[in-house]
Amino acid sequence: MKTRIQIGIDSFAAAHDDTSRAQSATERLRNLIEEIEHADQVGLDVFGIGEHHRKDFLDSAPAVILAAAAARTSRIRLTSAVTVLSSADPVRVFQNFATLDLISQGRAEMVVGRGSFVDSFPLFGYELEDYDSLFAEKLDLLLKIRDNEHVTWSGEHRPALSGQGVYPRPVQNSLPIWLGVGGTPGSFVRAGTLGLPLMVAIIGGETRRFRPLVDLYREAGARAGHPPDRLKVGVHSLGYVAETTQEAADDFFPGYTRAFTDVGKERGWPPVTRAGFDAQRGPHGALLVGSPDEVVQKIIRHSEALGGISRITFQMNAASLPHAKLMRAIEILGERVAPALRKELTGDGV
Repeated sequence: MKTRIQIGIDSFAAAHDDTSRAQSATERLRNLIEEIEHADQVGLDVFGIGEHHRKDFLDSAPAVILAAAAARTSRIRLTSAVTVLSSADPVRVFQNFATLDLISQGRAEMVVGRGSFVDSFPLFGYELEDYDSLFAEKLDLLLKIRDNEHVTWSGEHRPALSGQGVYPRPVQNSLPIWLGVGGTPGSFVRAGTLGLPLMVAIIGGETRRFRPLVDLYREAGARAGHPPDRLKVGVHSLGYVAETTQEAADDFFPGYTRAFTDVGKERGWPPVTRAGFDAQRGPHGALLVGSPDEVVQKIIRHSEALGGISRITFQMNAASLPHAKLMRAIEILGERVAPALRKELTGDGV
């Protein structure tokens, strides 16, 4: 029996939109909660909030935003996207998301990762040279806390625990923890060895090029004795839908250009061009930008290229789209894209 694919949205809580870079933070967060509520109403499966510690974003405390959304929703799953575990305390991370799970009556998840920005390291007093060891150690502790009410543990970067209880405990047993990865082979192997579901951030290039890494994940999981149905693969993509392909591309491109130009200055990326953007919207490119039918067919190709996926999430507000356009795109995703995908991939149009 095929698994029902989950369709959702990830947001980094951009501090501004295309119409007003000076819009108040209060209004931006109010709009974000309304967007999550709307996603719940139109039948989407999951909504994720990222974690950043810079002026451009309002998501430094994702569990707080998700808890506010939990009170306004009834069905949609609420997750981080991602929790920057390397610079966080696993005890507090677990407590925050266990509390969210109680508030939402069992709808909390987290995606943990090392993060694509490093602002949190100096902010919380960590050394960037410990990037890898911090994550490995803290993931080990987080999983022990998830599986044990009382924890005995010791490591290099955090004081030891000697049987203390970690509370509250969540509704779900156990609280879902996905591993968020980019393109590092070791991260895929780690997720498979631990039997954790995998969330792959594919924001550029050709999606099919990630197949060898996904195969590494599945092979590592099989070697560790995990059943195939436990080794779920999700994809996080930049994406946006509108009534027509032209409208979607024209809406998304200006903000996409600004966002990638700003980040590119820090990372030495080449300038963004419309030709490059349009190529990424092509049949094998990573961008899920287009009409509903076009996006559905592209996700099906992505799923086939990766040997099957369990979840697809759209990152739409990297392009600083106005609230009204995001609300309409959420509606199209819930009412047209999601049902068509479920029918095509699982035979379930509900």
